[in-house]
Amino acid sequence: MFTKKETLVTAFALFSLFFGAGNLILPPLLGFNSGNQWLIVTIGFGLSAVAIPVLGILAHAKLQGTLIDFGNKVSPTFSLIYAFFIYAIAIALPSPRTASVTYEMAIQPYWDISSWFTSSIYFALVLLFALNRSKILSILGKILTPAIILILLLVIGITIFSFPFDFGSTTIASPFTNGILEGYQTFDAIGAVVVGGVIIISINLKYTHVSYEEKKLLIRNAAWFAGLSLFLIYMGLIISGALSHTAFNEDTTRTEILSGLAIQSLGNIGNLFLSILVSLACFTTAVGIVTGTADFVASRFNESQSIYTITAILGSVLGILVGQFNVAYIIAVAIPSLMFIYPITIILILLNVVPDKYASVFVFRAVTITTILFSIPDFLSSISALAPAADTFSWIPLQQYSLGWVLPAFIVFVLSNVYINSTKK
Repeated sequence: MFTKKETLVTAFALFSLFFGAGNLILPPLLGFNSGNQWLIVTIGFGLSAVAIPVLGILAHAKLQGTLIDFGNKVSPTFSLIYAFFIYAIAIALPSPRTASVTYEMAIQPYWDISSWFTSSIYFALVLLFALNRSKILSILGKILTPAIILILLLVIGITIFSFPFDFGSTTIASPFTNGILEGYQTFDAIGAVVVGGVIIISINLKYTHVSYEEKKLLIRNAAWFAGLSLFLIYMGLIISGALSHTAFNEDTTRTEILSGLAIQSLGNIGNLFLSILVSLACFTTAVGIVTGTADFVASRFNESQSIYTITAILGSVLGILVGQFNVAYIIAVAIPSLMFIYPITIILILLNVVPDKYASVFVFRAVTITTILFSIPDFLSSISALAPAADTFSWIPLQQYSLGWVLPAFIVFVLSNVYINSTKK
């Protein structure tokens, strides 16, 4: 049986693998724009950036497998294609974004150093951690995560008590759905299916003589603890942004508002603390993504250690190259891919956590195909040149909120289960 300390270390490792660039820079500006609607925005953000990712880890605990297992009930071919796209997106966008955020917020303001140089050092360290993956749980859980949480609590706590408890009016038309869609940009649902596999493999390497049920319980307990911690941090950052509505201009950027909050809460030393926080938060996420991608590719070649190493090296090199773009550009480029792959990921997570009697092969296929079809209009609307084509689908409920897939997927889930039960009688 695992001790409370082992559960806590695993939960901290999960937290650090989730908490990266987007998790840090998105909530403050979201809160700044939400004003007196900060609670509704927080609930929406928590749904897509906390609840779904936690369910993703619980699905991993149930499956005790890899990302490939998430879509196997649809078909092995679909599962392989889906996994390929997930890892391609993860290694090409959120992983390099961590280096870009680190440079913009922790390096560029203080030193005249080339981003090529800093990104190279950054991903060399990421590669070092990835190649020593058996130590990932201990290093992340015992050292890096406590440092991240401590600095965050300092910034949030001091900020909340530094401003009058007064919120301005919101500038967001649909706070709840805006919170959900902004949560997409954290990549946490994708992160759950990617880093969940990293956690499974790391636990199997560290605890070789522990039963399946004990490992499952460890992961589930750690997931809930990590999820609660994430939600409280997000809520704190959103409240901090909402309270600071008089301190920044309307056109303030994500990185500017985060830097401003750190300086106002901790003074001149705030920049130093923020630099450390940004570097740690981004670094741990990059380690999880590179390690997870290398695991996936190696699994296609009989767990070859050479393939694992080569993939980790290539992932790190790609991180250096794409990491030269600024944060805003990487976020903008990510939107179309997220609008398509995120709904599919959410559905696969949900189908893998519901009881097996409600998630037969038929149900998996019907709901997943429906989700793919109804995600296409959201994908089209996210590309300005193709947006007019998406207008023809305006009749779909919730389409105006870029959530047109939700109701059709739910209806098909219910009807397909009704059909399955009727055929058994």
